[in-house]
Amino acid sequence: MAPSRDNLSAVLHKARDLRLEQKELPEPGPQDVVIRIHKVGICGSDVYYWHRGRTARFVVQSPMVLGHEAAGVVETVGSQVTHLRPGDRVAIEPGVPCRLCPICKAGRYNVCPAVQFCATPPVDGTLTRLYRHPADFCYKLPDHVSLEEGALLEPLTVAVYGCQRAGVGLGSRVLVCGAGPIGVVSLLTARALAAARVCVTDISPSRLEFATGQGADGTVLIDGASEEELAGRVVAALGGPPTAILECCGAAPSVRMALQAAAPRAKLAFVGRGPPDMDLPMVTITAKELEINGVFRYANCYPLALDLVASGRVQLGPLVTHRFTLEESESAFQAALDGRGIKIMISVHD
Repeated sequence: MAPSRDNLSAVLHKARDLRLEQKELPEPGPQDVVIRIHKVGICGSDVYYWHRGRTARFVVQSPMVLGHEAAGVVETVGSQVTHLRPGDRVAIEPGVPCRLCPICKAGRYNVCPAVQFCATPPVDGTLTRLYRHPADFCYKLPDHVSLEEGALLEPLTVAVYGCQRAGVGLGSRVLVCGAGPIGVVSLLTARALAAARVCVTDISPSRLEFATGQGADGTVLIDGASEEELAGRVVAALGGPPTAILECCGAAPSVRMALQAAAPRAKLAFVGRGPPDMDLPMVTITAKELEINGVFRYANCYPLALDLVASGRVQLGPLVTHRFTLEESESAFQAALDGRGIKIMISVHD
């Protein structure tokens, strides 16, 4: 097939100003590949950029291509690339660090001060027909792993890292706060890592019903009850206080409830993005010797995430509830903002 000369892209100029535009055709550097993007999942950060023009400290100040949960087919390779070739199906790890600083060399490249992350201002993302990326941050997919699953490796990798930071392992009693896409993949990952029981909380009955179908041992609806009462419901659902907590919604009452429910010396991983400041029960944290860990994206987790999917231990297919084309990107972002389904997928190439 002749290379496409079409590089239609979803470009965000400011909040609620998303335009389909032709971008310059990329050429690979010596260590890069050019990928024909096929599938891009919509992340919560993408929705914030589209709806508000910012997320956390990152603000859209110039036109930017959205999207970072992506998979596609290699079209061309750089002269020094040896592990990939045209036609290979790959998942894209969207954060590229400097690789040279002490933080990178210690293996913590996700917090490298110079990291460039797709669709984080001013770096363009992957909602584009053709995309250039460093080859060492692309992962070849086995034949039985779909391109949609390849795109979903990105949120799955967030869950893998979150589980690591929360100490999830054999016999853990795990509390997952929030049943959105990251909460659900955190549930799936905790089950794959041999957690004894997993309880999921949310304000949405339909999302909790979905979590039950994905293997949650118990669910707790956040229904206006006191934090103490909700903590008691969590402990009852788990058959004991949680030893590992994945906080995936970022709401301060949810965090306080989880800390009240927590077992002594439990670990809590902050996966969700909440307000910049938060009141926490320091006496409870101190008395229980609780460990609170931040989670910023992930590092060295893509191979494990891919193995979980390739081995069948994690099934990602049911997460995709709505599908749109690149030309329907505006409708896709509106659907995500409205909270429709679990995961929304955009087909850039069918």
